[in-house]
Amino acid sequence: MNDDSSIVRLTATLREEVSRLRPGDRLPSSRELVRLHNVSPVTVSRAIGRLAAEGRVITRPGSGAYVAPAITRGGDSADMSWQTVALGDRVVDDSEVSGLLTAPPEGVIPLTGGYLNPALRPSRALSAAASRALRRPDVWAMPPLTGLPELRGWFAQELGGDVTPSDVLVVSGGQAALVHAFRALAAPGTPVLVETPTYPGALAAARAAGLRATAVPVDRDGVRPELLAEAFAVTGARVLLCQPTLHNPTGATLPLERREQVLAIARAAGAFVIEDDYARYLTTAPVPPPLVALDAHGTVVHINSLTKALSPSMRVAGVVARGPAARRLRANQVVESFFVARLLQETALEFVGSPAWRRHLAALGTELALRRDTLAAALTARMPGAGIHLVPRGGLHLWVRLPGELDEETVVEAAGRAGALVSPGRIYYPAEPPGPRIRVTHSAAVHTAELVEGVRRLATVLDGP
Repeated sequence: MNDDSSIVRLTATLREEVSRLRPGDRLPSSRELVRLHNVSPVTVSRAIGRLAAEGRVITRPGSGAYVAPAITRGGDSADMSWQTVALGDRVVDDSEVSGLLTAPPEGVIPLTGGYLNPALRPSRALSAAASRALRRPDVWAMPPLTGLPELRGWFAQELGGDVTPSDVLVVSGGQAALVHAFRALAAPGTPVLVETPTYPGALAAARAAGLRATAVPVDRDGVRPELLAEAFAVTGARVLLCQPTLHNPTGATLPLERREQVLAIARAAGAFVIEDDYARYLTTAPVPPPLVALDAHGTVVHINSLTKALSPSMRVAGVVARGPAARRLRANQVVESFFVARLLQETALEFVGSPAWRRHLAALGTELALRRDTLAAALTARMPGAGIHLVPRGGLHLWVRLPGELDEETVVEAAGRAGALVSPGRIYYPAEPPGPRIRVTHSAAVHTAELVEGVRRLATVLDGP
């Protein structure tokens, strides 16, 4: 919604207001701006973000937005327009991802986002692990470029099959892993196959790498093999991005037979499969083995991140690759960022090697199942005209089809004004969406009562005046 006219109008209005104020003056609160301009909290947040990027305001968490100090330059104001020509026409669009990472305004219930509420994070245990890590020898020394051997061994053991520690590269979280994989496996300008719908961060990463994202539809069991084979044949693509377990946003999990079909199709096409196993630790229900454990030919590049299950700042992931692809991935990381900070790796190793890790996963799985069921029941009771795609085995989200006569953007904006944030479905599609959808998240709310209240607010939008 970065280009939505309401954001543009509000930004222009606030820009004019800022020009009349003095440096240090406080702008009205987000709640006041919502009321004064009859827009959603999301629109206010995006408009303030634009002004901050322009250097017109300074935001102070918990306090508000303030007019930035005037910048004194000699002579006339600097003309930056030359950069438009120098930068060319390549666009790196972070708008959809930034929206998912932005904290909700005060009083607004987040039914969106991709991380655990602070109450669900093992913060004390992580702090204890960090304290132990600080006492490790050479904690401030440079780590091996591919990651600590013990941590690489742990990632390999988690996957099973014939994965070895030498197959693992430690990177800075799942998003960085996707960026590395796209850049390493596909040349700019070439097509890459993605499930549709799919994670917006993956679409943004593919586009930033200069790739053309081509959609392959999913159903209740995940990506459809017959359409996948056709897409490889028509496009000539050599990379597929797949989330076989608790697919984001639909929640689908590929059955074992279909996993084997996907591997066979990719193998026949001479293509790689990037397996984004982001939800590996977000369920206690049994799921089939990961694709990489079924792969004997180096077809799969597997991503296993600790971030979703622990904390947004635990940016540690293991990438499994074999053959020349592994060498290119490692070279790509060295060129781009050298290595992951040793202290973070040592902390992750301390935590996953302690009893706190399994205790946390058991408690988290129970809580996420309770939240999922609470959210599904509230949506069914309050929004009978909408349809839940499926109730998944775990994960953080439910994928909801809105009544066809509704305008998705209008619903999302109105929900924000009513005090509930949801994700618009259109940002999950690489091409035109099939109809109005929203993704509703249960992990960001404080507790189940807040979830129920958030759905009540959302339902008032659908009920109409």
